[in-house]
Amino acid sequence: MSTLLRLEHVSAHYGAEPVLRDVDLEVYAGTFTGVVGPSGSGKTTLLRVLLGTVRPSAGTVHRPKGVAVSYVPQLETVNWNFPVTVEECVLMSRTGRVLPWPSKAERAEAARVLDRLGIGGLARRHIRQLSGGQQQRMFLARALLRQPTLLLMDEPTSGVDVKTRHEILHLLAELNDDGIGIVLTTHDLNGIAAHLPHLVCLHTSVIGVGAPADVLTPDVLERTFGAKMEVLEHGGMPVVVDAYSHAPVVPAQR
Repeated sequence: MSTLLRLEHVSAHYGAEPVLRDVDLEVYAGTFTGVVGPSGSGKTTLLRVLLGTVRPSAGTVHRPKGVAVSYVPQLETVNWNFPVTVEECVLMSRTGRVLPWPSKAERAEAARVLDRLGIGGLARRHIRQLSGGQQQRMFLARALLRQPTLLLMDEPTSGVDVKTRHEILHLLAELNDDGIGIVLTTHDLNGIAAHLPHLVCLHTSVIGVGAPADVLTPDVLERTFGAKMEVLEHGGMPVVVDAYSHAPVVPAQR
């Protein structure tokens, strides 16, 4: 497989404190990777280093020519009162244009992407009128309009219900089957991470890399999250539970 991005001994700091330390990571074409770790472990910073919006304080980022990268932010960071419609928000992803208004071809392409994601009928709706799942699909459409080779997503299922989470995962699997490489961050070990083919456990440094069965182990999880966890098996898949309560480790829903 060809390499889309490679980090070699990358460190990043905010002030004096390291957010990433000596990270080695390679992202291959067509792969689907989840990055797991606690809050403050460097997950978002890692995505921004891969995107190129954060420059490492040490180490090297290798990106071959022709690799197009798109980024989908956490929904919680978006100003939903900004006066734009769904279509207008998606078309804001255009780059390298001199004219401020979209062409007929660009509008048609935006409509095609919105239709594919199942929200074509919402193009004229204000963005604050969308549900959480619709918001995520809108930003995914915005990213796809740039025809990325690699898609970076920060907590794409945060705050959505179980049904919407499954729909988003299914949609991302379809995009990955089309050849788009995907790297997403998540704190949802059982709902998301255990279902992905490849995981990176991160806590400032990379603690483990591999398939869920290889990295969702008590030792790696304790070093990543700083808490004892047990790993059971259900239906051939790992299930992470709290070592003391034996409750599954799942995120809060809103």
